[in-house]
Amino acid sequence: MNKPDKSRIRASEEAWLSAAYEELTQNGVEAVRIMPLAKRLSVSRTSFYWHFKDREALLEAMIQRWEDKNTGNLVARTEAYADSVSEAIFNLFDCWLDSELFDSKLDLAIRNWARNDPALQVRLDLADARREAAMAAMLERFGYAPANALVRARTMIYTQIGYISMQIREAEDQRLALMPDYVEVFTGAPPAQSDVDRFMARHLPGGNPAVIR
Repeated sequence: MNKPDKSRIRASEEAWLSAAYEELTQNGVEAVRIMPLAKRLSVSRTSFYWHFKDREALLEAMIQRWEDKNTGNLVARTEAYADSVSEAIFNLFDCWLDSELFDSKLDLAIRNWARNDPALQVRLDLADARREAAMAAMLERFGYAPANALVRARTMIYTQIGYISMQIREAEDQRLALMPDYVEVFTGAPPAQSDVDRFMARHLPGGNPAVIR
């Protein structure tokens, strides 16, 4: 049987992005190179240019994916309907537990990349400022004074960045069990049991992920 001509095989744009993601999150931005990616995908280098002008365009697509997914979803969770500040914080915590909402590996990779890329650092700073402002606004809606809301928002952000940067590994049930205590730390009051129950229903095995208002 004749082997397929590699020069005629064209990987999809999503395949290139997925391969770039794996290299970026595992080995850093310097590993995101066209030829190694083509080898990983078992296609020719020319396949790349069907989808991207050059390597910089591929890297920009990765940054855009990070901005849209991580920052975009985080801001959306702070704006989700909530009857209480505890419910609002639990809505935000969905990001920390659902990789479809927030990709911690990608966030860490972007932060590491930005250390040596001033332009990306500017975008990272803007993203962090947007996240901070969204969290603070969420708290202000429940009566926290602006200065107090800002401090609490920063405490939440720095805690999560710490988890990501230190690559903390916890069993899911252990992390879930700590969430009500984190809510109390971040808000100054224990959450209502009804808020806890609704949150757990979204994340415990067998729970209903649609239980959110």
